Amino acid sequence: MPPALTQTGTRYATSVRDALTSPRLLTREVLAGLVVGLALIPEAIAFSVIAGVDPRVGLFSAFVMAVSIAFLGGRPAMISAATGAVALVIAPVMRDHGLDYLLATVILGGLIQVVVGALGVAKLMRFIPRSVMIGFVNALAVLVAISQLEELLASPWMAYVLAAAGMVILWLFPKVTRAIPAPLVAVVVLTIVVAVFAIDVPTVGDRGALPDSLPILMLPQVPLTLETLGIIAPYSLGMAAVGLLESLMTAKLVDDITDTRSSKTRESWGQGVANILSGMFGGMGGCAMIGQTMINVKVSGARTRISTFMSGVFLLVLVVALGDVVAIIPMASLVAIMMMVSVLTFDWHSFRPSTLKRMPRSETAVMLVSTLATIVTHNLAVGVLSGVVVAAVLFTRRVAHFTTVTRTLAADGSEARYAVDGELFFASSNDLTTQFEYAADPERVVIDMSRSHVWDASSVAALDAIVTKYERHGATVEIVGMNEAATAFHGRLTGNLGGE
Repeated sequence: MPPALTQTGTRYATSVRDALTSPRLLTREVLAGLVVGLALIPEAIAFSVIAGVDPRVGLFSAFVMAVSIAFLGGRPAMISAATGAVALVIAPVMRDHGLDYLLATVILGGLIQVVVGALGVAKLMRFIPRSVMIGFVNALAVLVAISQLEELLASPWMAYVLAAAGMVILWLFPKVTRAIPAPLVAVVVLTIVVAVFAIDVPTVGDRGALPDSLPILMLPQVPLTLETLGIIAPYSLGMAAVGLLESLMTAKLVDDITDTRSSKTRESWGQGVANILSGMFGGMGGCAMIGQTMINVKVSGARTRISTFMSGVFLLVLVVALGDVVAIIPMASLVAIMMMVSVLTFDWHSFRPSTLKRMPRSETAVMLVSTLATIVTHNLAVGVLSGVVVAAVLFTRRVAHFTTVTRTLAADGSEARYAVDGELFFASSNDLTTQFEYAADPERVVIDMSRSHVWDASSVAALDAIVTKYERHGATVEIVGMNEAATAFHGRLTGNLGGE
């Protein structure tokens, strides 16, 4: 019998209990963890190089974060480990101050993430438009592809052949069966081919020495002074911001792929605790990994925390107990997996001519800005923030023209009535004062706000300016129709904004 399914919202999601009671599902989760564990090894070593630390630091960080986030995180099946984005932020600390200060930076960055998560700042994700999300996803796909092409360019021509063969396996094998993850088949087949035919191509072992022992608790030996805080705090803040942004965006992406919901607040403080543990066990910290998460969720079909936990376990077992075997895995096999991830991650629909024709130009512009800014800077935070800023500016311009003012003159000419229709805020209220006929109006003017709302001080200042201008012409103004909230807001600020 198939396992029962647990309901999440209006969809159904596989739970850990389902997987543990179903050999088929459990096999899928465990094998997915094995594939991700294999893929984490060269990535962790590469990011260690970026951060300027020993490969062991990156590998230990990947293990600690993957295992801890499996229990602490708010998004099942998402993979967290050492990442390039975090490595770039903290690299100057290692270069200028050494490993102890780097570990202290990671721990402080984790503490900041815990505080941010506890304050519920993760809820701000709702303000990131869909077009920014698409740009983020497309940029990640491009960056993943570029990084893999760089790997191939530094390899002999046989690596191209192996990578192409690996992509063929990844494309065709799922059509035969999904019982065994295609990435695992690709890695095993290409490793055997390289070993049997003694093909000279770069291998995982060429990336650096693999650890031969378990990570141990090693608190950073730094003075607990304000000077130390001044050194590490800027980098900790940067690490916390970049890590949370990448993690929450990845969680949102997995939510969309799996049609389930996750707790962004729990994910925020979970990432923080994972980084604290990473720093305490000699790791370089990190965040969610879009590439490995897509391997786990989209390529291997994993859906539970089991796959995340097993990816960390397999990583440690592989590098400590089977280091000699892992070392001979050709990098071309992992390049093939990551290239397929890039192809599957990119939102091809967003660039179809039919889609671009239907989509508003502002939405397309926001998507392109997010994509290009991320690709140019290789910084996810810059890309997302650029997209959000552009989206906010374009939205403000669009809604600024929605406010209209209609003038009605009484039959006996004794009263002019203005009906304001639309939302008043800093953009729309700027032109409000120009839509009244001060000199031509009678001595009594009524401004009807029943179909409008006052949102900020700029709107109150604009209404004050209108009243002041009418008073100069000897007219009295009555503002009517405000709802309770707008009346309270207007009453608190009117006459106290420093205008004439």
